[in-house]
Amino acid sequence: MTKNQVRAAAAVLALGSLATTLAACGGSSSGGGSDNAKATSGGTLYYYVDKPVEHTDPQRTYVGKDITNWTRLVYRQLVAFPISTDADVANKPVADLATDTGTSSNNAETWKFTLKDGVKWQDGKAVTCDDLKYGASRAFATDVITGGPNYILTYLDVPEGKDGLPEYTGPYKSSAAGKAAFDKAITCDGNTITYNFKKPWPDFPLAVASLHMMDPYRQDKDQGNKSNYQIVSNGPYKLQGAWDKEKGATLVRNPNYAKSTDSTKIRKALPSKIVFEFGIQAETIYDRLIADSGNDKYAVTSKSVPPAYYSRITGAVAKRTVNVKAPYMEYALPNFKKLTNVKVRQALAMATDQQGYIDAGGGSKAYGAAKSIVNPAVNGYKENPAFADIPEKGDAAAAKKLLQEAGVSIPYPITYTYPSSDTQDKQAAALKEGWDAAGFKTTLDGLGDTYYDVVQKPSNSADVIWGSWGADWPSAITVTPPLFDSRPNLSSASNGQDYGNYKSDAFNALVDKAQESADLNAQTTALQQADAQLGSDVAYIPLAVDKFYMTRGSKVTGYVVDPASSMYPDLGAIGVQQ
Repeated sequence: MTKNQVRAAAAVLALGSLATTLAACGGSSSGGGSDNAKATSGGTLYYYVDKPVEHTDPQRTYVGKDITNWTRLVYRQLVAFPISTDADVANKPVADLATDTGTSSNNAETWKFTLKDGVKWQDGKAVTCDDLKYGASRAFATDVITGGPNYILTYLDVPEGKDGLPEYTGPYKSSAAGKAAFDKAITCDGNTITYNFKKPWPDFPLAVASLHMMDPYRQDKDQGNKSNYQIVSNGPYKLQGAWDKEKGATLVRNPNYAKSTDSTKIRKALPSKIVFEFGIQAETIYDRLIADSGNDKYAVTSKSVPPAYYSRITGAVAKRTVNVKAPYMEYALPNFKKLTNVKVRQALAMATDQQGYIDAGGGSKAYGAAKSIVNPAVNGYKENPAFADIPEKGDAAAAKKLLQEAGVSIPYPITYTYPSSDTQDKQAAALKEGWDAAGFKTTLDGLGDTYYDVVQKPSNSADVIWGSWGADWPSAITVTPPLFDSRPNLSSASNGQDYGNYKSDAFNALVDKAQESADLNAQTTALQQADAQLGSDVAYIPLAVDKFYMTRGSKVTGYVVDPASSMYPDLGAIGVQQ
């Protein structure tokens, strides 16, 4: 991939490690698709979700199921992950908009891709190199394009200002010097786009395939924040009418989709129509999927079976159900603006009843125990020493002693904010019981539909905040830095992914060391040290390793969950019986 021998080895290791690390995410399954009827073209597929989608804007999309859904349906990328349950195949990017998977030089600090001819937007206009460049520029407008991944801010060869943020601040407003630096960092020559980075990025194709931050975007269609629910498609489907944030949306075939430039390895595009229905409680979803009548026969969901419904997953229903290890971790984030005393944060961690949280959420079908914010399937995983010896039930007596050492009044009041649902309300109650037994006085603050929009606001006043994260690709470089590096995250408009307002020069220095490392082993060591620093500061409290337990309708064909879809239903493969 790159001309430097040492860095080339690192790049090969980074790519090669995918097969072994994500293979572990697949887990065991029951009814994983082996009994499917042959997938055919046509018909309507239904997708049931309890919460609304928060973003359809590609540069703002940062939820696993949405990333993959948009890849398979409406937004093509330079390179993409193929449909496959074979980890050796599934985790190696293949060409999508580009003619190949890219060429690197200058020790992987420069990457070039050539755009295929004939790729079109839904209105028939050609997808151009300038569209790719403009799409990348939007990620720098952190006051407008909020909530999305920010890796490009860290890597692209754009100077930093006095605030530690890139001098370029996006296409809506920027200094002349910032714009000039961006125009030098990303260049177009006909159909060839060149990215110039300030440090090696040997796994850049993995970043492109995993996220939408580098996607093309039409400047003439950009309305900034008002584009949040706009879809300008270059994929096999387009939005029919408007996106209804509360109720859902319908996608129909895109007549200007350039099928000859695409591959069925990435998108089979089988259904004629895909209907997303939002605002359906998990219990209602499973009442309908288990009953298996009407449109529900043609439906899939990203929601797991509610624990109270486990006894109903038997016989024919069990054959339509999968139980797989997921790439996601769940955790609690102390708000560093509120919980400023490290002893209080240590007490909170010591009092956390992880087992109670897991049991309330469905037990071993839904979760495994967690000792880090990094998933055990990620390359270089290591238990965080700060949490390694905390009992899974917590230790109320030890926690109360830490609170007393903190010199605070007991009971110590805290507010815990989380996305409300029947299951998560029970999990929150389990956490409250453990924390209150240790001397806290917990108020539960369950939020409704647009959870992340709320907790990313700098004005969020919760003491403890629920979070969930999966590696963008199987390296801890895509876990702890994007979550806790304050420099690209914290701004006047948004906390980014750093909901807890964590700032640490020591942690940021370890992130820099990892990102600048030419050796994968050295990078892993730095990332393990960074995680240990987070543990020492109690920047997070691990809650659980996720598993998925999902049922589909009996007329769904080609059903598959795979690494490319973050173990959610892969809409690139799925069809319905006619």
